[in-house]
Amino acid sequence: MTSNGTGGKRIKFGTDGIRGVANLELTADVALTVGRCVAHYMSVSKKGSARRALVGKDTRVSGDMIETALVAGITSVGVDAWRIGITPTPALAHMTRALNCDCGIMISASHNPVEDNGIKIFSADGYKLEDADEEAIEALIQANGGGIKPAPGAAVGRFVDKSKTAGAYVDYLRRLLRGVFLDGTIVVDCACGAASRYAKRVFKDSAEDVVFINSDEDGLKINVDCGSTKPEIIAAKVRETGAALGFAFDGDADRVLFVDETGTVVDGDQLMLLCARRMKAEGKLAGDTVVATVMSNMGFEAALKDIGARMLRTPVGDKFVLREMLRGGYNIGGEQSGHIIFLDHATTGDGLLSAAQVLRCACASKELFSEQTAMKRSAQFLKNVRVPNRDAFYQSKNIQDKVAEVEKRLGDSGRVVVRPSGTEPLIRVMVETWDAASAESFTDEIIDAVRAEFNIK
Repeated sequence: MTSNGTGGKRIKFGTDGIRGVANLELTADVALTVGRCVAHYMSVSKKGSARRALVGKDTRVSGDMIETALVAGITSVGVDAWRIGITPTPALAHMTRALNCDCGIMISASHNPVEDNGIKIFSADGYKLEDADEEAIEALIQANGGGIKPAPGAAVGRFVDKSKTAGAYVDYLRRLLRGVFLDGTIVVDCACGAASRYAKRVFKDSAEDVVFINSDEDGLKINVDCGSTKPEIIAAKVRETGAALGFAFDGDADRVLFVDETGTVVDGDQLMLLCARRMKAEGKLAGDTVVATVMSNMGFEAALKDIGARMLRTPVGDKFVLREMLRGGYNIGGEQSGHIIFLDHATTGDGLLSAAQVLRCACASKELFSEQTAMKRSAQFLKNVRVPNRDAFYQSKNIQDKVAEVEKRLGDSGRVVVRPSGTEPLIRVMVETWDAASAESFTDEIIDAVRAEFNIK
């Protein structure tokens, strides 16, 4: 008997792996097929010497179901599944390399709502996959693993609990924090996610008082009114406690946002600028360059020029940032959203590592955190439109003509970024100028063109 594990649905990698509504789009059948295909491609067909895949997950309630199916698929083709349990995505990437696995597979939808889940895949070196590898795996999944031979009898893979090995990642981060101690209080929001147990171990001694909030591993509350997608929660707690600063992770802890002592959000641009300044002063900023995306603020770019550094921009997505960093030999890059890559220390965006690096900078100065992270900002106005088919954007001449018209009117005084979301059925529109009213007005014009194209009232 044969069955179509994907239900005939085209399974595709977005900017950050495979995502969908758990048990409706990302079902157990899909996870089983993905496990078979990933293990076959990354271990069997590539003749991986380890014949093992490392599997981790965040706290969301659907993780157990997907993990069980994924492991069944992995072991069915003769590859061992090493289970690391609830863990941040960057910890899985780190441990994939440290444990000499052929690949790492993370079950998470990152900052998405609890109803969603996803699957991210890392190479043996701890990097996200190249496009060619994703396309090859997609083809296998679409064929429902056709041609993949099941492992007979004793050749079936084994399921091995390796959760205790994750302590090595915690130890690594604690070594980076040696000598770091902040006078006063810091607040840490773990988003009821994968950072919960890790953050408590990593940051407990980093200040006079460390207040942890939303630090229960609650699979029904992950990202719900907490974490980096709801920075107003940690901002209120910082003001309430009189803390020197606070920081908040997303569900799988691959990103982090800070708030200063006033409760004002400090985004990824400001955090990268803070770290780049110190790296530049110490002669450690490779190529005097920071890699960022098209969403980063023009004020960040101007501030880098003031210290004798430059910005290179990539499309949105930390994998594009990483590719440019590897191509040019640069060692810091990231996104405004708080995905920051310190390539001297990690292979992917790492919220806990980024928080550690920022704390090192904060502790080295007597200035308030708000003063350390001050940055003159241009006005960015961003709106999203939910659409029935985000890919149709690329064929829309009307939208492209409107964007070109606005760009001509802006001239050298601003930028336009219009793109489909990589994870949701949205078109994102951003206009950036030094004048807030103009940014908003131009954004609304493009939004109207998008709505008209998709017949959205």
